[in-house]
Amino acid sequence: MTRKETELTDLLRGTIEAMGFVLWGLEFRAQGKHNLLRIYIDRESGVLVDDCALVSRQVSGVLDVEDPISGEYSLEVSSPGIDRQLFALEQYATYAGEWVEIKLRSAFDGRRNFHGTLVGLEGDDVVVRIDDDEYVLPFESIDKAKVKPRF
Repeated sequence: MTRKETELTDLLRGTIEAMGFVLWGLEFRAQGKHNLLRIYIDRESGVLVDDCALVSRQVSGVLDVEDPISGEYSLEVSSPGIDRQLFALEQYATYAGEWVEIKLRSAFDGRRNFHGTLVGLEGDDVVVRIDDDEYVLPFESIDKAKVKPRF
């Protein structure tokens, strides 16, 4: 997570949780003059389109007052979906046994992409099984990880 993403998470978590949702994660992408802030919300009963609109309006108000993003930006609020991205270490433990796709920031054991079964955690490391091999990947090295449902 970048410094800006950490700052935005800290700023918005309380507001989103007060509305009865979990801040699953967020992405901030600088795209030239126009930035993108994508927020993922969740809750046990699921997330509807109206929920996303409600959170978007509330978060927009907080962002207008606090002004943490310079320049123009687009705000998107969404559910994590069935192929949810994993943002926090504790989210990995929840999805042990599921098929995942993990992309690292730099090569580990000669590769950056790992597609396999999420075994779980060993301390602050993520363990993934590919065929008969297990890889222990440092959480800090993970650029992006997604749960990929298999039907």
